[in-house]
Amino acid sequence: MTRILGHRDLMTLLDPDACVEALRDGFIRSDAVTVPGQRIRTDLPFPGTATALIPGLLPGIDAYTVKVNAKFPGARPALRGIICLHGGQDGELLALLDSATITAWRTGLAAALGTHVLASADLGEGDDREGAVLGVIGAGAQAELMVLGLRRLRHVGGLVVHDIDPARAASFADRHGGHSVGSAAEVAARADIVLLATWSRTPLLHLADTRPGQHLTSLGVDEPGKRELADDVLETALIAVDDRPLAAAMGVLAAAGLPGEAAHATLGEILRGEHPGRTDPGQCTVYSPVGLPWQDLALAWLAYREAERRGLGVEVDLLGSPPASAESAR
Repeated sequence: MTRILGHRDLMTLLDPDACVEALRDGFIRSDAVTVPGQRIRTDLPFPGTATALIPGLLPGIDAYTVKVNAKFPGARPALRGIICLHGGQDGELLALLDSATITAWRTGLAAALGTHVLASADLGEGDDREGAVLGVIGAGAQAELMVLGLRRLRHVGGLVVHDIDPARAASFADRHGGHSVGSAAEVAARADIVLLATWSRTPLLHLADTRPGQHLTSLGVDEPGKRELADDVLETALIAVDDRPLAAAMGVLAAAGLPGEAAHATLGEILRGEHPGRTDPGQCTVYSPVGLPWQDLALAWLAYREAERRGLGVEVDLLGSPPASAESAR
């Protein structure tokens, strides 16, 4: 039997704290997987693209994922698709999960983790009662989860938001106790930590828009041609990514024409203690992930196990096996 888990099911099943810990553990242990994940993307003869991530694997989980997404910037939601969760022993299709929900959660919460690890420890921790001012450029689903996750990891003070749709920015600000502003540069001028999650194909922030000690997380650069940060920002910042080859092929490094070696660290290296990350409060840091197949598995497995325990979702027999009585009659 295959369990189908839609958006409403997943919103009931997923716990932010458990998801962050699963992602943290995945970043630490994913290098032990000997089969590399692949990210395959193609243009379409329609106003969108198709992307597949295979296989999602992690040590200790006897299952894998295959994800297929349609990405149509003009649609709402812009991302639609399915995650197939297969058993590792026989390929049984254990579950079909809404990809838009899993992708928003794993991308936003992994970004929150990377942001927390790289942003100055002097902002929003210890006796700092004010906390860091968080800036959001692009008020979509991934930004929602990033704000939620970061607030669980450290104290965040003020919030400033910009979006090309002023109404959406205002609504986001209202939900999260902040206020909206008129430009990306104004967000950077006011914020200590800046999250960019857009469809932009031209740089939204240049070096002159930033200041020493600031942290920038760029989520939008996950396909060729997309850009959020100008070259002069990347030339001066400490850059961390989730995967060097992917960042150089279709991520932040590709946008600037830089090789994989231009990334100073991966988030996994920092979490494993193989790279120190930020070493100076005045250092500017950038975290720009592309998104990895194992992240889909980490959250899909959590949701599936909890759904099995609680009996949520709809079970279907996709193979159409005949009833036992029909079998015995043959």
